[in-house]
Amino acid sequence: MSFFPATLENLIDKFASLPGIGRKSAQRLAFYLLSLPDSEAQAFADAVVAAKTNVHCCKICQNLTEGEVCSICSSDRRDRSTICVVSEPRDVLSIERGHEYNGLYHVLHGVLSPMSHVGPDDIRIKELLQRVADDEVEEVIMATNPDTEGEATAMYISRLLKPFNIRVTRLAYGIPVGSNLEFADDATLNRAIEGRTEM
Repeated sequence: MSFFPATLENLIDKFASLPGIGRKSAQRLAFYLLSLPDSEAQAFADAVVAAKTNVHCCKICQNLTEGEVCSICSSDRRDRSTICVVSEPRDVLSIERGHEYNGLYHVLHGVLSPMSHVGPDDIRIKELLQRVADDEVEEVIMATNPDTEGEATAMYISRLLKPFNIRVTRLAYGIPVGSNLEFADDATLNRAIEGRTEM
């Protein structure tokens, strides 16, 4: 038996369906929205609809944009010889925050995961291969997560890129700055040793 009106239950269910939002958090969000003035609640709803209507994939890199081509791909300040391959659009933001990388990106919108029935045709690999074939790309940096699916995706794509005779690199992973060696697991330590650089 529900304690709330059906429309409120529906709103709670919609919030609870979002990733990382449990039932209690969904209830808090729903009650918060109900407490807003009508104009603010309408503005919130309009923002959701506008984002869903106007945001789509860049025709070049598959990152999210409102235009045909995103601001990174259309910039003449970016190094067009390098493409950094990431799993999700939010990964672009993470790399951009560092202000070190100045190349282009390619967003896969997922990783290979046989357990979840995600194969090569379900993510944007074909578009990457087309870009490498068409453009003067010299290096592709694989920046997928260092988990099983991310590693498998990076290995699969690197094999597909072999015939293009370009440099395919992988992000170095290892000990985070400010941490202690005693707290690092074996896989992290091994990666840190493999990815060591000259001083």
